[in-house]
Amino acid sequence: MKDEEIKQGGDPTRQRKLNRLTVRERLERLLDDISRFLELGLWAGYELYPEWRELPAAGVVTGIGQVAGRECMVIANDATVKAGAFFPQTVKKVIRAQRIGFENRLPILYLVDSSGVFLPLQDEIFPDEDDFGRIFRNNAVLSAQGVPQYAAIMGNCIAGGGYLPVLCDQLVMTEGSGLYLAGPALVKATIGQVVETEELGGARMHSAISGTVDFREPDDRATLKRLRSLVALLPSDPSPAPKITHGAFDVTQGEYEMRDLLKMWIDADSFQEYKAEYGRTLITGFASIQGHQVGPVANQRTRVTTPRGEIELGGVLYSESADKTARFALECNQLHIPLIFVQDVVGFMVGKEAEQSGIIRSGAKLVNAISNSIVPKITLITGRSFGAGHYALCGRAYDPRFILAWPTARYAGMEAEQAAATLAAVGKKEDAEKLKAQYTRQADIHYAAARGWVDAIIEPTETREWLSRLLTLVARRPLIAPTFHTGVIQT
Repeated sequence: MKDEEIKQGGDPTRQRKLNRLTVRERLERLLDDISRFLELGLWAGYELYPEWRELPAAGVVTGIGQVAGRECMVIANDATVKAGAFFPQTVKKVIRAQRIGFENRLPILYLVDSSGVFLPLQDEIFPDEDDFGRIFRNNAVLSAQGVPQYAAIMGNCIAGGGYLPVLCDQLVMTEGSGLYLAGPALVKATIGQVVETEELGGARMHSAISGTVDFREPDDRATLKRLRSLVALLPSDPSPAPKITHGAFDVTQGEYEMRDLLKMWIDADSFQEYKAEYGRTLITGFASIQGHQVGPVANQRTRVTTPRGEIELGGVLYSESADKTARFALECNQLHIPLIFVQDVVGFMVGKEAEQSGIIRSGAKLVNAISNSIVPKITLITGRSFGAGHYALCGRAYDPRFILAWPTARYAGMEAEQAAATLAAVGKKEDAEKLKAQYTRQADIHYAAARGWVDAIIEPTETREWLSRLLTLVARRPLIAPTFHTGVIQT
């Protein structure tokens, strides 16, 4: 499966019969420049629902693009995929998009064309705190916090999903669409009333009788034009940072020097390495990307002497490197400089010497500093991202504003070989090879992306463009709290 295959969605025949555009045709007309659309969660749902065949992009397109010169979060149902029904990963993807919109104060545009909850999986979608109802709770909270939300109903909007557009600031509806808590069949089954779709919840009824709709438009094109005109009423975005030259570096599949890799993204001659001679398995420093000040934290490969001889390990964390990075994170919070974590980490060093050096204490110090940071954090996984190393360097559970990965990335609790060797060592040799195969499959970055653990898989050559755009976005809300302090730190 490739990106372009996923973007094709499902069969567009029904959309054509209804004189409706496909979701990506809608985006082409909505966005100023579709080529600059930062799509998030493209691989969501991949291979997760084999009994229901493929679910391209989990049936919903999310991402950040410019509309009338304003950066916006777009959440658009794909009606060619299971009629736009919500699967568990659809819900998770929409909630993540709402969170990104909230954290970065991005206007959110919803293009609604959905048949509602996918009923065979209702038990995984309906009741929990991070299930379907959370979307509408988020609508209300976003509105209370002053984050603009606009909805365009461009097809079905049924049952509980009907609350989403009505909780938005402005609501546009296309002729031929339907907005109702219960469709004609359910109304007849429940109360015996026979009613036509238009009379029950059509655009004209909601525009002229219920007063629910703010703007009624004849077709998709007119609706998208109206949506663009409404977004144009918002205050203009700040001017982007000036373009700065940067170093060049060719990425290969082989080994690399992390300092050379950083030259791909940071502005030329802007890097000032912090504590360069101490804790060398982590590189920290001050730099700029497109004029935005940043604090990179990046794993460095190192050679280690072990009882089995000298070996090279990528991104091993020692007490010194953890202590250094915790101190660096404190400094970035003091100076209000965003942190960028570049992960190629296999975890913390193990063994007698490591334990006696207080590695757990140092790791806890780093976790404390990262957990309580008030500055924006962006995480990029370029290679391995395993175990507690993933956690300590701002893994998904530590609230990065965005988490990206290269196609070469691997993401798991442990390296496959180590997991198998551990089982074999405790007398489970018969299960070791099975576990190794399982870990190898689960460590593939597409496995993580299918479950929403990373926001996007990007090509190495796209890294600078993504980081510069994301830094512009996080600057819209530069701090998550007015002051910075940590919890108890053992020294």
